[in-house]
Amino acid sequence: MRFLFRTRYQQDLRLFKHSGQVFWYGLLTLALLAAPWLFPDYFVSQLVFVLIYSIIGLGLMLLIGYTGQVSMGHAAFLAMGAYSEAYLQKLGWPFLLSLPSAALIAGVTGVVVGLPALRVKGMYLAIATMALGFIVEEGVTRADNITGGNSGITLGSLQVVGIAIDSEAALFYLSLLILALCIIGVMNLLRSPTGRAFVAIRDSEISAQSMGIQLARYKTIAFALSAALAGVAGALYAHKLRFLSPEQFTFLQSIELLIMIVIGGLGSIHGAIFGAAFWILVQQAIVTAKDWLPPEIGQQTGLQPTIFGIFLVATVLFEPMGIYGRWLKIRLFFELFPFYRKGMFKRQKSYLKSERIK
Repeated sequence: MRFLFRTRYQQDLRLFKHSGQVFWYGLLTLALLAAPWLFPDYFVSQLVFVLIYSIIGLGLMLLIGYTGQVSMGHAAFLAMGAYSEAYLQKLGWPFLLSLPSAALIAGVTGVVVGLPALRVKGMYLAIATMALGFIVEEGVTRADNITGGNSGITLGSLQVVGIAIDSEAALFYLSLLILALCIIGVMNLLRSPTGRAFVAIRDSEISAQSMGIQLARYKTIAFALSAALAGVAGALYAHKLRFLSPEQFTFLQSIELLIMIVIGGLGSIHGAIFGAAFWILVQQAIVTAKDWLPPEIGQQTGLQPTIFGIFLVATVLFEPMGIYGRWLKIRLFFELFPFYRKGMFKRQKSYLKSERIK
């Protein structure tokens, strides 16, 4: 088992806490860089979806997992980023300008949602964000001059600083670079006073307010940053699909994004990435299994939602911390073996006096 002894304050500011993390993350980076050379284009295409969904998951994790604010309309922010990127590219904007502009437009939309939602929380906040999803979906359908309406809009070829992104491998490297920048940004944000304020609001709004944290300000910032990350993912999503229509950004997709981070593990950056990888992997497994299942089962239209619903219920009942929580338990088991105790993750029966006051 590893013990960390800190001898100076700068050690708390490191992104990697020890040399083991540097080694394993470096090995993972090399494996990802080599993936387009080792696997066929179809597999690389699915990895691109994993990277894009991971960026969306980071935004949702920042809002739900770290700030405790529910969002059931995040597909709206994804749509804002995707259509903004498509429209700006149509105007001839370079990608280095259109990408941050798409994130800014989605972030402003998040502020517009966050301000009215400050007075509500819980179920009512979920209903408010759900309404936003329906509003944006209807707005996309009506704005024919910008979005193409129900006919959709087609994107042209992508170029970044003169380099043509005309293959799955090129788009994979671009998405990987943007995801890495987003992860580093979120990690640094969570170590800052703003990130600590997010966690304080999640744990107890009353306690956070009593410590001088401005709830309205930080909730609005959380909505804006979460929406901006979804906007970045939406821009990449648009170039991945090359065609956008309102049917791609429905309420069902918002629910799918929510399920993804719950299964991955709320309250952790790893959970956002694990959830995205799990989502794409299970989707491909379902498509493959349909050929082996009886027609009465394999041809059912609701097979995929049913399977993911079963996974969600199983996660809530048996592993509330998600895939990342299960990984922590497995890792701790091998670190403490043979002294690992089965019930060490169970909730303790003893409480402080202040915790018993209702």
